[in-house]
Amino acid sequence: MSFARIRIAWPKGAAVATLEDTPTTRALVAALPIEAKAQTWGEEVYFEIPVTAKLEGDARQVVAPGTVCFWVEGGSLALPWGRTPISEGEEPRLLTRCNVLGKIDGDAKQLASVRSGDSITITLE
Repeated sequence: MSFARIRIAWPKGAAVATLEDTPTTRALVAALPIEAKAQTWGEEVYFEIPVTAKLEGDARQVVAPGTVCFWVEGGSLALPWGRTPISEGEEPRLLTRCNVLGKIDGDAKQLASVRSGDSITITLE
């Protein structure tokens, strides 16, 4: 069941994501709005956010493109749209298991225009 929609904006574009009702999602929504600096790792964008969470029961390392993930150890939102340096085949493989919060609406490949160091803004949609 969808809980919230967020808008993730950067200099060359923006994406909307639909989030499920999880403890980590509730912490993220409570922290909005957030400004962060983007970093990239293969075909993944990630950035630190002021949220702490424990690993949830359905945390996964391999996810579908466009999955909105929270990397517990790094305190970061992770948005993979394709292969990472540790992928096996075409799947997005995260560095470690991450909490799954939801999914980017539409084509997640739009995230390819994010560059390391870009300013990212996250707001409620």
